[in-house]
Amino acid sequence: MRTGSEPATARSALRARFWLSVWGLVWAIFGTAAFALVGRPGWAAACGVLWLVITIDMTMILRHIRQGPHYQPGRDVPPYRPLEDPLPQHHPRYRRPPQHRHP
Repeated sequence: MRTGSEPATARSALRARFWLSVWGLVWAIFGTAAFALVGRPGWAAACGVLWLVITIDMTMILRHIRQGPHYQPGRDVPPYRPLEDPLPQHHPRYRRPPQHRHP
């Protein structure tokens, strides 16, 4: 059921993003060191920039995780606010579902 508030109530797999960032960080550090030892400064710099981007992303992910359920709701929080009472058919804001007409 769509409520129109999905962007505000969307959930993100922050812990999965964190562990994928750890995996990328390990490879970026390894790449920076390996290319520096082999004598490829361009590739080492590219891996170093990637290392920096991953570190910034990890800090943002950890910040959102530590902010608690407001940004990372648990499984007991529904993904949308359920309707308290549906509108009756005679209500002025009630809209009939579209009628599909086939030729």
